[in-house]
Amino acid sequence: MRTLLVTGPGGSGRTTVAAATAVAEAARGHRVQLISADRSGVFPRTLPGVDVARIDPAASFRADALEVQGRLGSVLDLLGATPLDPEELTELPGADALALLRALRDASLAGSDSGGRAWDTVVVDLPPVHAALAVLALPEQLRRYLSRLLPAERQAARALRPVLAQLAGVPMPGERAYEAVSRVDVELAAAQAVIEDAGTTVRLVVDPGAHAAEAVRQARTGLALYGLRLEAVVANRLLPSGSPDPWLAELSAQQHKELRALRAEVTGLPVHEVPHLGREPLGAGDLVLLAAPAPGPAGVHGKPWTVKDRLAAEGHFLWRLPLPGATRDRLDLIRRGDELVVDAEGFRRILPLPSALRRCTVAGAALRDGALTVRFEPDPALWPRG
Repeated sequence: MRTLLVTGPGGSGRTTVAAATAVAEAARGHRVQLISADRSGVFPRTLPGVDVARIDPAASFRADALEVQGRLGSVLDLLGATPLDPEELTELPGADALALLRALRDASLAGSDSGGRAWDTVVVDLPPVHAALAVLALPEQLRRYLSRLLPAERQAARALRPVLAQLAGVPMPGERAYEAVSRVDVELAAAQAVIEDAGTTVRLVVDPGAHAAEAVRQARTGLALYGLRLEAVVANRLLPSGSPDPWLAELSAQQHKELRALRAEVTGLPVHEVPHLGREPLGAGDLVLLAAPAPGPAGVHGKPWTVKDRLAAEGHFLWRLPLPGATRDRLDLIRRGDELVVDAEGFRRILPLPSALRRCTVAGAALRDGALTVRFEPDPALWPRG
C-alpha cells in the first residue's frame, strides 16, 4: 500500500491537491481512500472511485474519553469522582491529531473498499507543515513518554503490587491501568509503523509566491529530521504565460521566477506544475483538470541517521543526519544522557543514540553539504581497555 501525505504552507491549496491526487489515482485504476479532517467543504463529499473518509475529531474524542473512563471506573470511585456523561464531553486541543492518526492506522491495518480489497493508495490531507509534523511526531513522542512514566521493569513488578500497597499505605496502579498503557502503546506503534513505512512519502504543495522557496527549504529540513521522504513538490495555481493582460502577465512572470528558485532549492526532486483554473475547483470535473501526478517510487525504510565506525583508523565514530536546507544559525544540538536533542529550523526531535555511542563523548559537530555530522570519541571511563 502507498500512503501519500499531502501538506504545505497555509493557503497553498493542499486540500485541493490531495483531492485531485486521489481522483487521479482512482482514474488510473487504483483502489483509493482519501483521509481528511477538512471542514471547509473544499471538495465534494463523494468523488468518483474514491472512498472519502472524513474525520470527526469530536466523535472520536468522546468515544476515547468514555472508554478511558470505563477502564478507570474503580480509580474514579476511589477518588470520589463523578463520571462524565457523553453530553458533557467536548473535544480538547489535540483531538484532531489523535483522530487523524487513528484513521491513518485503521486504513493500513484493516482498510478496504466495499469489496473487501485493501487500498492501493491512501491519500492523507494533512494540516500546514508545522502542524502536520507535530501530528506525525506524536506516536514516537507519546511512546517515549509512556516508557519513561511506566517502564518495562515497573510493569514486570506487577506481582508485587499488593505488598507495595501495604508498605506504602496507598493503592498501587491496578491491572487495568497497565492494560490501558499497553493498549495505547500498541495503537501508537501501529500508527508509527505506517508513518515510517517505506511506502509512505510526502507531497509538498506550495503557491509559487514570493516566499515559496524559503517555505520549501524549511519544510525539507523538518521532514528530513523526522525521517520522512519528500517525493515531490507541487507548484499550485500557476498562471499561463503570455497573457495579453499586463497585470496577469506580470504576475505570471513573478510566479515563474519563483518557480526557477524553487527548482534550484530542490535539485534532484520533481517539481510538478498544477494550473490555475481561473476559479476555485468546484467538483470532481475540475479536480480531473488539475491532472495531479502519480506518486513517485517508494523509498527504503530505515532510521534517518547513520553511524560510521572510524575507531580503528581515527579513534572516533561519526553520527550523520541529513538535514537539507538547514542553516547554522537555526540549528542547535544537545547531548542528554543516551539521547541527542536536535533543533533545526524550528523543528525539534529527540533521537536515541546507538549503544556504542552511549559510551562516548561528543567531540565536535559540523553542518556541511546538507547534513549534520557529530563526532563521538570513546569515554575512557566507560570504554573497555584495549
